[in-house]
Amino acid sequence: MSGIKLVIAGANGRMGQALQRALTDAPDFQLVAALRRGDDPLPAVAQAEVLVDFSAPACSVELAGLAAQAHVAHVIGTTGFSRQQESAIAKAAEQTAIVKSGNMSLGVTLLAALVQQAAKALPDFDIEIVEMHHRMKVDAPSGTALLLGEAAASGRDVSLAEKAVRGRDGHTGARKDGAIGFASLRGGTVVGEHRVILAGPHERIELAHIAEDRMIFARGALAAARWAIGQPPGLYSIADVLGISA
Repeated sequence: MSGIKLVIAGANGRMGQALQRALTDAPDFQLVAALRRGDDPLPAVAQAEVLVDFSAPACSVELAGLAAQAHVAHVIGTTGFSRQQESAIAKAAEQTAIVKSGNMSLGVTLLAALVQQAAKALPDFDIEIVEMHHRMKVDAPSGTALLLGEAAASGRDVSLAEKAVRGRDGHTGARKDGAIGFASLRGGTVVGEHRVILAGPHERIELAHIAEDRMIFARGALAAARWAIGQPPGLYSIADVLGISA
C-alpha cells in the first residue's frame, strides 16, 4: 500500500468521520492512524507525512509542537483558540508548514475575498456577521465567522480585536462607528450558515454561504494536506492553498 502517509486527529468527531469517508475517493493518501481522545499521538506523528487535525484547541497545540519537532506538515481545522494558543501554533510554524483555517471550503474562501473588497469599497457601511450551526457546537462566534470578520477588518485596515462586538443585551446605546458585529445562532443539525451584512443609508448588501454537507470541508482539508507537503515552514491559510488573495 502506498500514498501520502496521513494521520487524522479528532477521528471520532463529525469532521474526523467525514475525512475518513473522503479518503475512499482519495487513493493518493494512506491512512496510518486515526487518533481519538486519549490516544498517544507520538507514534502516529512519527510515521506521518501530514497531519490533518479537527480535534480541540489544547490538543491541536500539542500536535503542532510534535509536528514541528518531526517536521511533519500540519493542517488545522480546529477553532476556538485563545491568543496564547494562537501564538504557540505560530511558533510551531517556524519549524514546519501549518495550514490553519476556520473553514476549509473553496466557497468560504471566495466569500472572504468578497467581504474584504466590499468592506474596503464601502467604508461607511455597518458590518454585521450572522452565523448558525448545529446545537452541539461549543465555540461562538464560529471560526468561519471570525475569518470573515478578519477579512472585513483587513479591508478597512483595522484590528478586529478592537472593532468586534460579540454580543448585545439590554440598553447598549447607539451602534459605534466602525464596529464589526457578530451574532451566533445554535440549533438542530445545521452544518453551517454565514451571512455578512453591509448596511448603509437606505440600502443593504448581503453576502452569504450555506454549507450543506461536511464533505466540502473534508475535501478542502485533503487538498490542503497535498499542498502543504514540501512547503517551507510557515503559517498558511486555505487561501494560500487555492492561490486566492483574501
